[in-house]
Amino acid sequence: MPGYFAPKNSNPPKAGAYKPRDKTRKKETSTFRKLYDRGDFPISVNHDGKGNRMNWKVDIEKLDYHHYLPLFFSGLCETEEPYAFLARQGVHDLLDKGGAKILPVVPQLIIPIKNALNTRNPMVICTTLKVIQHLVESAEMVGEALVPYYRQILPIFNLFKNHNVVNLGDGIYYAQQKRENIGDLIQETLEKLELNGGEDAFINVKYMVPTYESVISRI
Repeated sequence: MPGYFAPKNSNPPKAGAYKPRDKTRKKETSTFRKLYDRGDFPISVNHDGKGNRMNWKVDIEKLDYHHYLPLFFSGLCETEEPYAFLARQGVHDLLDKGGAKILPVVPQLIIPIKNALNTRNPMVICTTLKVIQHLVESAEMVGEALVPYYRQILPIFNLFKNHNVVNLGDGIYYAQQKRENIGDLIQETLEKLELNGGEDAFINVKYMVPTYESVISRI
């Protein structure tokens, strides 16, 4: 029986591992967007010549972090403005001011982080990686509290770790300056997870991302 030969110059279809996940409009509408449109957040937006600026109507340190921090994290998957900007800025403001309030909320942040990474949208992934870096350094013990959740948040790290494709020409410089190279950001984030995650961090990172090498051994 003659063998089967593929047509000349034909290639197998791409697996699409790096392709952003398609979602219906209903599914991609985050809780953050719904509540912002409803006016449930104590924030306002000022528009000036330098762009948008977010203002808090209350003292951040007096906010209920169990309520607000997960909601702002849920907006990390947003790509439309002003939602993307507001969620990103809100997260960083809350992490800057949260102190001891952050650690007890860590378990509530895992699903929003996982959902944002699983969009496989390069812009969303870069934003989320920067947030994770800020999170692990935001308060004592937060890095260690994240270790049990590596199995939920690191699979995408493993997939994109060597994904350093950026635009040619000036685009490369721009991406590097703005810290938007996914591969580099993943390496930075893994190093911060190891440095802030305690004695069990490295072995757990290594289990999920086998190609990762300890940053401590290089210091």
